[in-house]
Amino acid sequence: MRSSRRRPLLVPVLLCALAVLAARPTDGMDGDGGSGALGPQVARLYEDAATATRQYEDGRLAAEEQRAKALEYERLLDAQREKTDAMREDLGRIARAQYRGGGGLPLTARMLLADDPDELMRGRRAVSRANQAVDRVIGENLRAEARLAADETKAQAAWRALEKRNADLARLKKKIEGKLEAARSRLEGRADSSVAAGSCPGAVRLDQPDRPAGASWVAPVETYELSASFGSGGSRWANRHTGQDFAVPIGTPVRSAGAGRVLKVSCGGAFGIQVVVQHAGGYYTQYAHLAAVAVDQGDRVEAGQWIAQSGTTGNSTGPHLHFEVRVTPETGSALDPVPWLSRRGVPLP
Repeated sequence: MRSSRRRPLLVPVLLCALAVLAARPTDGMDGDGGSGALGPQVARLYEDAATATRQYEDGRLAAEEQRAKALEYERLLDAQREKTDAMREDLGRIARAQYRGGGGLPLTARMLLADDPDELMRGRRAVSRANQAVDRVIGENLRAEARLAADETKAQAAWRALEKRNADLARLKKKIEGKLEAARSRLEGRADSSVAAGSCPGAVRLDQPDRPAGASWVAPVETYELSASFGSGGSRWANRHTGQDFAVPIGTPVRSAGAGRVLKVSCGGAFGIQVVVQHAGGYYTQYAHLAAVAVDQGDRVEAGQWIAQSGTTGNSTGPHLHFEVRVTPETGSALDPVPWLSRRGVPLP
């Protein structure tokens, strides 16, 4: 599995995500709408579902870190309590020893009975200083214990809040994916109807993402599993498989592998809805089994630009993108896309 790059998110982002994700997927979900509205709706929902998944995972990891911090606070607090209890026990032994040694007599009586009152006063001052030092240590430990207890409370509260956010994100993710599945089904139904009628649907213009800076070539989809490879055999093909399949859900944004011009947009036949892009150097790339297209014939496209949404039209046993690299616009001149892209800096794991 190839995954899009992860970015560290701060905990406050989770709260923002709840508001953003809760608002966006509901736009235009009610009513039939037109095919022009359905395509970008599926693309938005697909991206929102992926975003929610990443944010949920980031939130879960943050909760685990917060929990570990809370447990560390508890450990330090227990150690501090043991230290304080030991100190109190020592003070108790000192007090008992002092009482047995005459420390319980009033100071005036002890001074009257003492052979050397100055020595008694010096002893009293020494004991007083010792008591003050002990009291100071006890005070410091008590304050430290109070701080640790407060920190523990804060950590536990933060952990509980993060757990709640994770639960909210999980429910939100499930809701988005449910809507996404319904939208994918509608999108594929419209695509199948168009193919059966032999009339390609018009371009569904998609909001374009940030494209990889400086990249001349990219993989045709961002997140995928490789399935049927170039040259593989099977009953689905007359001879050998002429491209590389990318297993992706219906509605996944399909990207132009490189800059070029849209040479053909067509539907029908084994490839269903397809787009062919002409590139410099005499190469062509084909994107097949689509559910919707986002470009028209003759359009100029850039590397990484969304040009379609994946589907399962034509001779397809399940949702995937069929991707070919050719030396002519037509089938029969295909090259193995994997080493071809690898030589252009795009390895396909």
